Amino acid sequence: MKHYHYIFTGSGLSALMTVYEMVISGKFKDKNILLIDENPKKTNDRTWCFWDEKGLYDTMAFAKWHSAWFKDKSFERELQLAPYLYKMIKGLDFYNLVFEVITKESNIQFVNQKVLDFKELGNHCVVKTEVESYTCNQVFNSVFNPELVKSQSKYPFLHQHFIGWFIKSKEAVFNPDCATFMDFSVKQKGNTRFMYVLPTSETEALLEYTLFSKELLPRKEYETEIQNYIQKLGITDYEIIEKEQGNIPMTCYPFWKHNSKNIINIGSAGGWTKASTGYTFKNATKKSKALVQFLSKETDLRKLHKTNKFWFYDLLLLDILDKKNEVGSTIFSSMFRKGNSTVIFKFLDEETTFWEDLQVIWKCPKGLFIQALITRIFRF
Repeated sequence: MKHYHYIFTGSGLSALMTVYEMVISGKFKDKNILLIDENPKKTNDRTWCFWDEKGLYDTMAFAKWHSAWFKDKSFERELQLAPYLYKMIKGLDFYNLVFEVITKESNIQFVNQKVLDFKELGNHCVVKTEVESYTCNQVFNSVFNPELVKSQSKYPFLHQHFIGWFIKSKEAVFNPDCATFMDFSVKQKGNTRFMYVLPTSETEALLEYTLFSKELLPRKEYETEIQNYIQKLGITDYEIIEKEQGNIPMTCYPFWKHNSKNIINIGSAGGWTKASTGYTFKNATKKSKALVQFLSKETDLRKLHKTNKFWFYDLLLLDILDKKNEVGSTIFSSMFRKGNSTVIFKFLDEETTFWEDLQVIWKCPKGLFIQALITRIFRF
């Protein structure tokens, strides 16, 4: 069996970001690294959006917006995002960037195989694929195991699930300088449902029908809602350029408790997704940097995780949406109706002071969160 210092089981966003950070740090040239994934990462299989100040992945961004609409059935508000930009990155552009960098490194290999199992045996680990087995010092696993969360009831488990259409219309109906961040004016049907609209020209945009809920929908229902929204925009003639779909886990389940000295769960498998919003790209950027810095000083992977106040904030929101999924639009609308959008985005990025936290929290429906807090205390 071939032996490596590090093996990544799965090569999604978090794994690729971590390897990329390893390369640019220059501290891991003496470590043999293997990435294993059944997906060769040759197609544009997803789109990531996030807000950030100028600089982060600017050259790779497919589109950027300085402002964004927030809408509900009773009001709409154009959010001025400065000092942030709202950015879109296409999956294939990110894959190409990372693989262009790592293929130049002789100590890094990628194999297109399906991982079947991995385990720790004393001071080393074994990774088994459908083709062969490998040994390594440490495993970084990003293959999400939903059964870990489904088999317990202490922490709620919701999905951010969506289908998106990139369309090109004959009518010039979009404003390429302004995105629609969340449009809750669509029928909620007992859930938290909204539309994203991410225009790249006056005639082209990504429209994404999204839910935060426990259950997924039949594909036809997502697409019918997108068609209805397109009609509401006044578009009568358009073509679908590309489609995408996704399902992002939303949970505060403590995945880190399954880490061992030589095996760590990363990405969605490690709770790297922002539990309250499903945003992944920015969180993965921060977490991968922290992991690489940790590896340059420590070897026991159990020591990496630290729980912060934002984990608890997210847990309270998920507790509410778990019991009353239909109130999601009310909660987000209460924040964005009159709140400082810059502080809200900073809060969602987990970068606020406690005083700034309160500025956001005070805008939310207090009764819902007080009840959730009392209930949660008795669940710990």
